[in-house]
Amino acid sequence: MKKYNTPHRRRVIKTLLTEEEYTEFSERVTLCKMSQSEYIRQALTKSRIHPVITVSPVNDELLSAVGKLTAKYGKIGGNLNQIARCLNEYGAPYNALSQEVRAAIAELAALKFEVLQKVGEAVGNVQTYQL
Repeated sequence: MKKYNTPHRRRVIKTLLTEEEYTEFSERVTLCKMSQSEYIRQALTKSRIHPVITVSPVNDELLSAVGKLTAKYGKIGGNLNQIARCLNEYGAPYNALSQEVRAAIAELAALKFEVLQKVGEAVGNVQTYQL
């Protein structure tokens, strides 16, 4: 008795195809000179299926708003770094610098609130966040 070194398969996958889909499937199977089962197994294990991401106008608006706010965050962060560098160089905090730091922190908090509000509006989950 001859023994084969093939895995024992127990699971079955079923699907329905239109006439056009089945014709295309049959043509591909014939071109590859494989059984339908082997073709499906090869398609499952060897191919990459990329998800389709649909971006709606709401998502476009949200992405645009978040992009703009992120750019603002970057500018404010750069300003804070310059202020910190000055404070480190001169060693003593000056009134004007500490006021700038407080103003920058307030701007960041306001932008955070704006981002949360835009995201909440876009997903229909508007919540109030305390600053």
